Amino acid sequence: MEELLKNIANVGFPIAVAAYLLVRIENRLDNLSVSIGELARAVSEMREEI
Repeated sequence: MEELLKNIANVGFPIAVAAYLLVRIENRLDNLSVSIGELARAVSEMREEI
């Protein structure tokens, strides 16, 4: 039982940190995707003006 608790403590913390970071970065990736789309639209409009 003690060995199981040690394994949960050793593995659980890295899993929790990884999950937290994935949740945080997901929002930033969504914002980045939107920004890239807007940039592509702006470049396309600039090419049409030339």
